[in-house]
Amino acid sequence: MSLAHILEPLQQPLFTLLGTPVSWTEVLGFGSGALCVWLVARQHLANWPIGIANNLFFILLFTQSGLYADAGLQFVFIALAAYGWWTWTHGGGPGSDTLPVRRTSRTEWIWLLAAGAVATLALTLLLDRATDSTVPFWDALTTALSLAATYGQCRKRLESWWLWIAADVVYVPLYAYKELYLTSLLYVGFMTLCVVGLLGWRRDLAGAAAADADGAPRTTEARA
Repeated sequence: MSLAHILEPLQQPLFTLLGTPVSWTEVLGFGSGALCVWLVARQHLANWPIGIANNLFFILLFTQSGLYADAGLQFVFIALAAYGWWTWTHGGGPGSDTLPVRRTSRTEWIWLLAAGAVATLALTLLLDRATDSTVPFWDALTTALSLAATYGQCRKRLESWWLWIAADVVYVPLYAYKELYLTSLLYVGFMTLCVVGLLGWRRDLAGAAAADADGAPRTTEARA
């Protein structure tokens, strides 16, 4: 039995939205993606395995839709999820098994901006010349933004939420253009969850700063 035969049921339409069939793959990607972002906002460790499942569904979905950079990005996300999972439980430093929320340093911003610009240019050229992508620049831009945001998420950098919001602003019309209406709607929800996550992580950062100033122990913990 071939892999294509095994995956065929996931590609079958479940219902129709705005005149376009919505597959099981898109529905499962919708559900796992929403749950993952909600768990990240709560700093719950379960976001990492749920996120990996979401990546697998999106590999199939994006490949079918000609969003090749986004499909390839999912493999990078899986590797980063493994790294983030370890970092959240082991990256707090000596005497701590919890990674605290921090701000992105100036050096990190310089590297992220430089890497993002290079990645966007390189991916745009690659997609334009080597694939049949109809949206090479936008596919490349969202890929670069998503990678930068995921790095920040792995390191619990507060500003990673702003990078996700920037990516989602592009993703919503991009997926609608590709007639992935349920996924486009999902990313509208992602933006809302990003705001919730941003506010929650900002409170944790402020609480940690206040505790350090008072000499009291921190109370923020990653939820397992």
